[in-house]
Amino acid sequence: MGFESADGRFAPSPSGPMHLGNLRTALLAWCFARSQAARFLLRIEDLDRQRSRREHETAIVADLARLGIDWDGPPVRQSERLERHREAFEELRSSGRLYPCWCTRAEVRDAAAAPHPPLPGAGGVRPEAVYPGTCRMLSSRERSRRRRGDAPNAWRLDAGEQRVRFVDRLAGDTAAVVDDFVLWRGDPPRRAAGDDPAAGGAPAYNLAVVVDDSDEGIGEVVRGDDLLETTPRQILLARLLGLAVPRYAHVPLVLGPGGRRLAKRDGAVTLDERVALGETVENVIGWMASSVGLAAAGAALSAEQVLAGFDPGRITREPTVFAA
Repeated sequence: MGFESADGRFAPSPSGPMHLGNLRTALLAWCFARSQAARFLLRIEDLDRQRSRREHETAIVADLARLGIDWDGPPVRQSERLERHREAFEELRSSGRLYPCWCTRAEVRDAAAAPHPPLPGAGGVRPEAVYPGTCRMLSSRERSRRRRGDAPNAWRLDAGEQRVRFVDRLAGDTAAVVDDFVLWRGDPPRRAAGDDPAAGGAPAYNLAVVVDDSDEGIGEVVRGDDLLETTPRQILLARLLGLAVPRYAHVPLVLGPGGRRLAKRDGAVTLDERVALGETVENVIGWMASSVGLAAAGAALSAEQVLAGFDPGRITREPTVFAA
């Protein structure tokens, strides 16, 4: 089951200023939707309570508006949808597909560092931290013993080693065997009248994004190439929940000089910083378009001009190395 619409979205995390890579992804996502006369929504993914700040959210909205990127309806905050996320979690838990996991991040990383066979299928992708199912194989006695301890736990989906295949609009034919991934961090209580939906941990990204995209009617997800590896997990989760599966287009990243994802340490990387150096907003938009093959080098363009000539077939697959 899939969506027929091409409604799109941009879903930034308000944990700091947006850099040029974030803004370029927003521009491309907007062009994908608007070029198909579809809705474009803005969702603030603020589940990380420690890092999310309202001032960053305000700055994100301001940057998008300066670029000429518009959206339909008010922005939605993910943190205000915890009850809906919990409903989906409880549906999966009642089906017997979830199990508690006490493995630390370090233990998962160590397990992921062990040799693994190649994934089947053309264009196979493997998540960075493949979980080997350690806690799924615990005995009932051992689970009871761990529950009595103080160690925090998460809840994982028993993925059943299912193989998921999909066609990404830019990456092409992609396949992966899905590992058992985290759906909830913490131990949420069973649903009871008067429960605070924010109590008992928090939903993991994969659960929240699948539920939110479905509820908002998102038919095409356009996002950074670094999230391609999460897509098989999300497709499987949507199918288990009986939700429509959107189309996907994973756009190339902007990297810093050292080959890592662009970050504040790489110099003048925000819109404000580029303008402070004497560039216009049109200069910045032109650079974004030219860096993915949608415009000539040195072009100064508005977002509407990029949209007018938008052709997904011209988007390069190679990441861009940014030199401040």
